[in-house]
Amino acid sequence: MLPYALAALSGALYFLGWAGFDLWPLSLIALVPLLWVLDPARGPLRKRQLWGIGLSTGVVLNLGGYYWIIGTLERFSGFPFAVCTAIALLLYTYQGLTMVLFAFLYHRARQHGGSTIASACAAMCFAEWSFPMLFKHYFGVSLHAQVKLLQIADLGGPLLVTALLCTVNAGIYSAACALAERVPRPKPFRFRAWAFREPVLALGVLVAALGYGAYRVAEVDARAAKAPRVKMGLVQANMGLFQKREDPEEGLRRHIEQSLELERQHPDMDLLLWPESAFAWFLPEGIQNVASAVLGNRIHTPTLFGGLALRRQDGKRRFYNTAFMADSNGTVTGTYDKTYLLTFSEYVPFAEEFPILQRWTPNSGNFSPGVHVRPVKLGSYRLSVLICYEDILAGFVRRVIHEAKPHVLINLTNDAWFGDTHAPWEHLALAKLRSVEHHRSLVRATNSGVTAVVDPVGRLVAATKLFTREDIVHEVPMLDVSYPYHVLGDFPGPVAGLILIGLWLVQKRRRAGA
Repeated sequence: MLPYALAALSGALYFLGWAGFDLWPLSLIALVPLLWVLDPARGPLRKRQLWGIGLSTGVVLNLGGYYWIIGTLERFSGFPFAVCTAIALLLYTYQGLTMVLFAFLYHRARQHGGSTIASACAAMCFAEWSFPMLFKHYFGVSLHAQVKLLQIADLGGPLLVTALLCTVNAGIYSAACALAERVPRPKPFRFRAWAFREPVLALGVLVAALGYGAYRVAEVDARAAKAPRVKMGLVQANMGLFQKREDPEEGLRRHIEQSLELERQHPDMDLLLWPESAFAWFLPEGIQNVASAVLGNRIHTPTLFGGLALRRQDGKRRFYNTAFMADSNGTVTGTYDKTYLLTFSEYVPFAEEFPILQRWTPNSGNFSPGVHVRPVKLGSYRLSVLICYEDILAGFVRRVIHEAKPHVLINLTNDAWFGDTHAPWEHLALAKLRSVEHHRSLVRATNSGVTAVVDPVGRLVAATKLFTREDIVHEVPMLDVSYPYHVLGDFPGPVAGLILIGLWLVQKRRRAGA
């Protein structure tokens, strides 16, 4: 039972060091117990054992990191608590398969002669890159508040930050093994220098990452200081999860009231931001002006707001989760429809084929996905809108950067459905990586928190609390310079696959020549 307990300990250290709990130093040692269990030096492991070890880690880390899923499912699906718990356990198990894949890949790579660092980095990066998780997360996000260490994301995205953390964990594990291995008498306390090559390598990589981070932070800060700025006002009206549906007039009243107060306090404000579905009625196709319907004929600052769109396509009514850009006269100058919809919140899988599923989950939406990522414009500036959890999808945002070439990333979201849990902070932490990858500010307007401004190097420069009525006003630099991640993308994933294949081929050749 000890191997499974140690594997579970790794899972616990993982989620405690991850976003939400934010005990980030624990992430530096989170994999150490698991690496000890999987080390072939302690003997080969059977497939059944690797399954058990991987699931012990994976289920625990997902249970701790996503404990809030049970309550969220209960609120949205309408299913009983027992059913929601069963669904959540299935989800934890499914997502835990990522660590099963890691366990198999790491153990085999070590058996094939791979070093601890190379095996750990390749196995984790390939697992995170290839496994289709419903709630995408990365080990490297544990470092979301360590700005200098985070800057390598502009080279290889979150996978490269994961590789850095794996390198540190493997270095610490190797150092512990070296310290435990003493040379036989007559000098029992003299250690073998070669045994410390991996810890030294890990230290070197860490120092190099810090050096690169210091350089990049200085470079981007200097560029941002010279860039033109847009003064944005962010409105957090704090409407409850179902209160927005039950009393949409109150929601609109709050947004207008807070916006007028911001206009009085900041007459030079360039843009107002309202969160996802701030306007809770459906706007018809082709609407050209929202001064009366949405802005109450009182707001005269350009406003980007979340709303709902109703259109007819192929003889059917289609509903969209949409962001609308209105100028100072209320004229709609651009829209963006959410592309990635949230299961059981915005749509029910297979509901079109089996309509009864929609009736079984009365609190779920029935939205259609958007088909473009065009930016909305504020004068000469391009603003790319990401709705809800689209800001945690690294590949999708990279596509947005390619096609829209925005000066800033704007996220409109409603995290009230998470409740007062770690989830809104986890969402924000995952989203921070988008700022670092592309060195644009990320501005987030939310219904109930966390409304925030993340600067182009990933610093959290302004943030609200959860479930409060608050506003933020901040001047945001307009940047559009490309960085390596724009071209290279998530290269650590396929490179990790090649390393694993290479180790297997080398071992196969050795066996053939034996």
